[in-house]
Amino acid sequence: MAMASLLLLLLVFAAAPFSVAPLAVFEPGSFETTTLDVGRRDPSSPPRPLLVTAPTIPGSYPILLFAHGTYLQPNLYTMLFRHISSHGFIVVAPRLFDRVLPSGPTEVDYVAQVANWLPSGLPSVLPATVEPNLGKLAVSGHSRGGKSAFALALGYAETPLVDGVTISAIVGVDPVAGRSKNRRTDPRILTYEPHSFNLSVPVSVIGTGLGNKGKSLLTPPCAPDEVNHVEFYRESRAPASHFVASDYGHMDMLNDWFLGMMCRSGRGPRGPMRRAVGGIVVAFLKAYLEGRRDDYVAILENPLAAPVKLSPVDNIVPYATLAGGGLNLAAA
Repeated sequence: MAMASLLLLLLVFAAAPFSVAPLAVFEPGSFETTTLDVGRRDPSSPPRPLLVTAPTIPGSYPILLFAHGTYLQPNLYTMLFRHISSHGFIVVAPRLFDRVLPSGPTEVDYVAQVANWLPSGLPSVLPATVEPNLGKLAVSGHSRGGKSAFALALGYAETPLVDGVTISAIVGVDPVAGRSKNRRTDPRILTYEPHSFNLSVPVSVIGTGLGNKGKSLLTPPCAPDEVNHVEFYRESRAPASHFVASDYGHMDMLNDWFLGMMCRSGRGPRGPMRRAVGGIVVAFLKAYLEGRRDDYVAILENPLAAPVKLSPVDNIVPYATLAGGGLNLAAA
């Protein structure tokens, strides 16, 4: 009888889903935040209207410059921005079009102009006791904005970055370079050669498993094969990482009220997807901007710690190098 009970108990444990304690980066952080709408008439004279999300607790914080997706607006990402900012980051998101979508090169130049505004303009719009750490600047973006972030780091902007503005890390959130390999948007940064991006800063690419699938037979995918996250990661150089939220779609990290009618979505709520994207961004930035790598390594080694299924997960730098202290992540 005792043996039968033991066997039954073992079968129950074997059938139960394996779970991992969630990491703090996937939950809201400890910093209270504020969101500031900074128009072009503001005394700081930003080159584009901005949405700035920042901690309110006194301190100096790294900056994430974020470019939104095609025909979207920064206010569609406020829940994601608050998650990132609550962990001790300032998120600066310019509005990149008004009534007419700009050309690809113009959009990249807008992002460069905002980057150049940061040293003189950003301190004046933040709470008095909050300081931007311009020595720790990362660029990011979603969809076409993700491509613009890469293009800026690769030097495609007509406006050169001024002294004191240096990109230290790049995060692509389901980046897209066009409608197809033969219909890529300018500037055409993809080369289709492995590790061809001439970048010396760490890169993280977050993709979606449903982005390359149309919502119906009549609608094209929002993140088509050959121009999506897979190729961006393939062309990145070490150190680089790749996380794919396999059950979610191209717009599923946006605010709940945005419908995203043209793109296929996952069946679950968006909250877990936002927490997954926000948590990966936070862990990556902490690792490479601040040298606090435990959360980043934990996600790479055990993706089950994320609130959504991450598959595949890949990293060009071996885990042993990350965990063993042989690589100074903050300086890589």
